[in-house]
Amino acid sequence: MEIFNQFIDLLTSTEVNIVNTVFRLLLAMVLGVLVGAERKRKGQIAGVRTFALISMGACLAMLLSIYVPQVYMGLKNGDPGRIAAQVITGVGFLGGGAMIHLKGSVRGLTTASGIWMTAIIGMAVGVGMYWSSIIATGLILVILVAFEVYEQHLNLGQENRSIRLTLHGIVDDIAPYEAVFRRHNVRLSTYFITYHFDEDTTDITFVVLGPSHRNYLRMFDELRRVGDTLTLAFSSQS
Repeated sequence: MEIFNQFIDLLTSTEVNIVNTVFRLLLAMVLGVLVGAERKRKGQIAGVRTFALISMGACLAMLLSIYVPQVYMGLKNGDPGRIAAQVITGVGFLGGGAMIHLKGSVRGLTTASGIWMTAIIGMAVGVGMYWSSIIATGLILVILVAFEVYEQHLNLGQENRSIRLTLHGIVDDIAPYEAVFRRHNVRLSTYFITYHFDEDTTDITFVVLGPSHRNYLRMFDELRRVGDTLTLAFSSQS
């Protein structure tokens, strides 16, 4: 019993020691893995290993920020703000990298936000805020999983899409295409037309605004039937 009490004292101590260091790093790793597993499930570049390393790295940085003043300056409470402030700034580069690799789609912003939040959780673990870190991780998973289901159910969220059609012949009226968009509750923002008189073809690029979570295959089939369609390409707008 005495050994157990000594273990708990070391675990909850405000001073950095080997027991609470190992425990905090392990807890930070587990919490990072939970968030990373959800992101990897969605096919994002940053996954389990990335989030685990971010969380552990932020935790270790916080521990270092406390440990150095304790050992070399005799300050029992340390100064967690110095190194911690640089961690928040540095993690921004990782988040920016996630968005760059997903250029053309705003989905990278969610992963970048998750990276930033996971770093903060790691820092919270580093100062011994165990329950706050666990609860924060749970809330992140609720946001990423449950809120996504909610958005899909209500068709919340709008996203710019680019639809490029190549048609045989010279097209001089887009009204039939506008009618298709209206039937599918998709708003036409603008369009661009290129005529190839030598090939007797027309390229039309429609920029539309529609629900993020929507199956557009039926709309594509209707668009294809409006004219003599040769190709149809669909992509997100950058």
